[in-house]
Amino acid sequence: METYADWLRARDDEELRALLSARPELVAPVPADLTALAARAATPAAVSRALDRLDRFSLAVLEALLVLSAPFQPAPGPGALPATLGASPQDVAGALARLKRHGLAWGEDTMTPAPGVRQAVPHPAGLGPSVQEVFAGYPVDRLTALVTDLDGAEPRGFADVARLLQRLAEILTTPEALIADAGPEARAALEQLTWGPPVGRVTDARRPVRVKTAETPIERLLARGLLAAEDDRTVTLPREVALHLRGGVLFRDVSAQPPPLGGFGGRAPGGADMVVRAAAGEAFTTVRLIEELLERWGVDPPAVLRSGGLAVRDLRAAAGLLDVEEWHAALLVEVAFAAGLLTRSGDLDGEWLPTPAYDLWLLRDIAGRWSEVARGWLRTDRVAGLAGERDDRDRLINALSEGMVRGGAPAVRRTTLEILAEAPGEAPDADAVRTRMTWLHPRRSGQLRDRLVGWTLREAAALGLTGFGRIVPYARDLVDGGDPEPRLEKYLPTPVDEILIQADLTAVAPGPLVTDLARELALSADVESTGGATVYRFTPESVRRALDAGRTGADLVDLLARHSATPLPQPLTYLIEDVARRHGHLRVGSLSSYVRTDSPATLDEILADRRSGTLRLFRLAPTVLASALPRQELIDALRAMGLAPVAEAPGGGVIVTRPDAHRAEPLPSTEIVRLRPDEAADSAMIGAAVRALRAGDEATRHGAEQARLRAETPAGEPPRSPSMATIELLRDAVARGARMWIGYLDQQGQASSRIVEPVRVEGGFLTGYDATRAAVQRFALHRITGVAEVDTPDR
Repeated sequence: METYADWLRARDDEELRALLSARPELVAPVPADLTALAARAATPAAVSRALDRLDRFSLAVLEALLVLSAPFQPAPGPGALPATLGASPQDVAGALARLKRHGLAWGEDTMTPAPGVRQAVPHPAGLGPSVQEVFAGYPVDRLTALVTDLDGAEPRGFADVARLLQRLAEILTTPEALIADAGPEARAALEQLTWGPPVGRVTDARRPVRVKTAETPIERLLARGLLAAEDDRTVTLPREVALHLRGGVLFRDVSAQPPPLGGFGGRAPGGADMVVRAAAGEAFTTVRLIEELLERWGVDPPAVLRSGGLAVRDLRAAAGLLDVEEWHAALLVEVAFAAGLLTRSGDLDGEWLPTPAYDLWLLRDIAGRWSEVARGWLRTDRVAGLAGERDDRDRLINALSEGMVRGGAPAVRRTTLEILAEAPGEAPDADAVRTRMTWLHPRRSGQLRDRLVGWTLREAAALGLTGFGRIVPYARDLVDGGDPEPRLEKYLPTPVDEILIQADLTAVAPGPLVTDLARELALSADVESTGGATVYRFTPESVRRALDAGRTGADLVDLLARHSATPLPQPLTYLIEDVARRHGHLRVGSLSSYVRTDSPATLDEILADRRSGTLRLFRLAPTVLASALPRQELIDALRAMGLAPVAEAPGGGVIVTRPDAHRAEPLPSTEIVRLRPDEAADSAMIGAAVRALRAGDEATRHGAEQARLRAETPAGEPPRSPSMATIELLRDAVARGARMWIGYLDQQGQASSRIVEPVRVEGGFLTGYDATRAAVQRFALHRITGVAEVDTPDR
């Protein structure tokens, strides 16, 4: 195998699937053939993403491979890497297998870094280039002067640069005498570069300096070849000198095993069952709070800021409504947005409103609702913890704004939960998790990553993925891509449709209420306290609120009687009847506004009340008062006087003053982000991509593959079948892995025949491997005229 592409071509299908599963970005879209795959895998962006996935030991093995296989170095023997790293051959073999699986090293007898890796890791193990590389840019006269000073005599027969560089490398193989001669200050300067990075900034490094004329420590090092001048201000420590200063060791400390998860928070009281119950309680609370918030915003939505986010005052109002801290309110708002339950109503002067998907979400049980919310949190690149902080330009970061986006957030969340899953039955603290994550992904470390770990732990506890710091079984199912609902349902309370109504005008909900009853109670009563049971209180204002929304007194009595575990107390019945009797007794319209009633005495009382002096009322008729105030202001003022007016339409009908709940369709860009697939591609798509690569490679080599595959297309007219039968046949083919003959109309209406191996049928599209095009294709279902199995007699 002469090239990296040849090595890829020699891999079997299972090894190619492993590579594409480890680096799914390589098949987005699927390359034409394996040569194109090799070229894409070697691009800087692809190599960088692959390196980011490596743990500390695997990265150290790769860096050691880069050092040992550097130019002018002999190929490393089988025992070189374990001896260099001080690790067992088994650990090194496992790391090399991971590097091969990720396509970052290739070869059979000898391992070679993949193309692009050396450019992505310019200083492996913190080492600079070798002597022959770093001094290759020196002119011949400067090299000659340097070798002369170090040898004590002008070299003879060294007319070319190659021989001068070779002699210089021989001298610097044992540089201790030169380092001692340069002085302690020069040694201290070298030690600053010893463990990397091997590059330093100085002044006037290009000026040739001889040993006898060197004055400063840097000049003495340059004159002895212990530093090389890259340009006027940059010097580099040669690799041989750095290794001598390190004592021949590549790394200070490298372990093949991850650091232990020390620093446990202690066992939870009551054991594992108590942990799950505590987490399930938080999961239930999360669903209830999101529902309460979106119900309110459906009626009274907050405005969208010009910057696109949620105003601080609206976030504080949400926190007050839900009785949670602001960071918790920001988390609930963001996960509702990530789950597609919340969106903005327009580009300009919009409002934050629930989506139609929210109504479908309400139809699911508690476990199903929580699963949608938790998946949205796990996959979103938005970071709720940033709400209220300042960006690099000292601008406030508002919740729901674009400033909340951090691309690495999903990976940090998932890795944090995976680390918790590895804890031996106890809860590791945040520092232990950060230490383990630094080992798992050393290239992704940084202050933001450390803060993301802390936020993830806090948010996982608030959302119900952890209890007492320990990840719970249903959360593990979620992280592993499974269904968390069966395990979660066992610990969730069953919604009830009965309440206990007491004579003190309160109602007690002994558990979570069914959705319809919860909505009606929120309309006709005020929440007095929450906890194990929710206490509602009926007041004249709350009953009037229900009447304003179009309910009648009889409707309320009937509703409460049906859902009460006991007969309705008389005080509540009297309250509803009294408010209903007075409700609508006054009618307010627009003159700017007017007041109408059937009782002239009521208007006499209003005019006699001193509080009506500011309403600018005057009598038009015995039963009609007019006012210059707007209608809503007049209604509010009359209610403040203890009256119960309602708004009147021009035709005399009552206007329901409580607006209906509003909904907004999510923006297409938001849906694209929300519905994008996880980073890890599914096995069916990976298998289809491998077949496409093999077919493309074969077509490239022989040039006749497409003609042969088209020749396999059955003769005659394309098949025809009813639409529903077509979909069922395709789904059955996905399950069985069968090849199908399909008739297809392109956008110009041209009919064609295809041989397809279906992979997925969803969202109005068929995704599959098109054998006649040697590629993975998507077909709109409404353009498929019919299907038939290739091996059936219909062919």
